[in-house]
Amino acid sequence: MTSKLPPRPHLEHLRTQAKALLTQLTAGEKKAATSFIKHLPAARKMTPAQALKSGFKLADAQSVIARQNGFTNWPALVRHVEHLRDMEGTWEFVDLEVDGKPMPAAAFANSRMLIDGDRFRMESPEANYEGIFSIDVEKAPFKIDIDFIEGPEAGNSSHGIFEVSGDTFRICLGLTGESRPRSFSTSPGSGHALESLRRVLKTRPENVKGGEPQSQSRPAPQKAPPVDVSAFDVAMTPLLTKLQGEWSPTQLVQNGQLMQDTFLPFGSRSFAGNETKVVFGGQTMLHAKMRIDESRSPIAVDYLNIGKSSNGQVSLGIMEWSGEQVRICMSAPGQPRATDFSSEPGSGRTLSVWKRKPT
Repeated sequence: MTSKLPPRPHLEHLRTQAKALLTQLTAGEKKAATSFIKHLPAARKMTPAQALKSGFKLADAQSVIARQNGFTNWPALVRHVEHLRDMEGTWEFVDLEVDGKPMPAAAFANSRMLIDGDRFRMESPEANYEGIFSIDVEKAPFKIDIDFIEGPEAGNSSHGIFEVSGDTFRICLGLTGESRPRSFSTSPGSGHALESLRRVLKTRPENVKGGEPQSQSRPAPQKAPPVDVSAFDVAMTPLLTKLQGEWSPTQLVQNGQLMQDTFLPFGSRSFAGNETKVVFGGQTMLHAKMRIDESRSPIAVDYLNIGKSSNGQVSLGIMEWSGEQVRICMSAPGQPRATDFSSEPGSGRTLSVWKRKPT
């Protein structure tokens, strides 16, 4: 089922639409008759003149409105909208489990979810995430599909299942690019996150717009020149050899936002050959091939992103050693190479510091 409902749908508005449609039909408007013929099975073979004289009732007009919006019938539309209304409000996180590993309460203590109709904003000390979602409540477990519009996950989607009981909300999501969970549980390597929330305010939150697509708020980026993928098929060097293995983060700053220390233990970085992968809470944040120019100071690093959400994009950066730790500062894809180890708000740069995991 694909919903075509307007933002923040309301049953009273939909009922009014059905009454207006029936009034138009009764008044002999051909456009209303065409709507009945197109969407109501009982009118499918009628001519406009026959539809105008059919004596259709309000229930028939409601069925037309439901089908126009992608639902099989009016009761299905009502269930959908009622569930959206049940989800509205301000929610606080009670528990969070990722990849079979419970997150410490301090990691989400200052985070909350605001839902208004089918729009949401997830606020956290690290970043805000805004977007829209759609639900399917015709079969259990109920399904939810989330499209991120603004924030670190902008342009990505997640698919999951959910249930709402009073002021308790549970949602199990496949992290970006992962499959939809089948049950309210996670396990190591599943790529799933299980969230439990408690509603603290039932009133509609203010200013939850779901974000604004970049294509509407910013000029379209220029098409990047073709990437010579073979240029990233590099031989092992002493520096690449030194990087091999597993690393833990000691600092992470994204676009000027410092990640809390409580989150750092849930991150890791691996180097295998000239491939590197960064994972936080079971979610792959970076997967790239590297090439390194050790003749430059600081050392120049190029990434060829091979992850699902940024495949083929090239990022430029720098790195240096500080004792046994390695510090890396990368610019966003398509941006000039960072010239210093900083990440200011609006810079789009990511600064990270890593130490080798004990073997």
